[in-house]
Amino acid sequence: MAPKSKSKAAKKPHGKLAPFVASAAVVVKDRKESARWYTELLGLPVAVSMEHWITVGQARRGGAIHLCQGAELDPPIPLEPGNTGILVLLPGDFAANCAELKSRGIRFIDGPTKRPWGWDATISDPDGNELLLMPAD
Repeated sequence: MAPKSKSKAAKKPHGKLAPFVASAAVVVKDRKESARWYTELLGLPVAVSMEHWITVGQARRGGAIHLCQGAELDPPIPLEPGNTGILVLLPGDFAANCAELKSRGIRFIDGPTKRPWGWDATISDPDGNELLLMPAD
């Protein structure tokens, strides 16, 4: 059997440099209250919890959300409600999982909807940050 060749996409473009995204920030009113929403209602685990720095999601996998309490920064950062561009993948039965999230009190902006290219839904956290849900499978 011939060895598998690496595709051009798999090669590191700049030698040993291999950056990855640690987290994406969403501005929230209260990071502790937001952490409860993201963990208890949405079901993401806490990745890091320190004084100012709380992230939820999968630590070290490029899938964490930094809950940034913008009012305490200098200068303060206002809430930025709307599309965050963050994609959350749900493993398993997508429609059933969305129904479960609705029963927990998650507010759906759109969907779940079966589109020509697959399923999706848009949800909103208590501060108006919108997240796109799609099936993981």
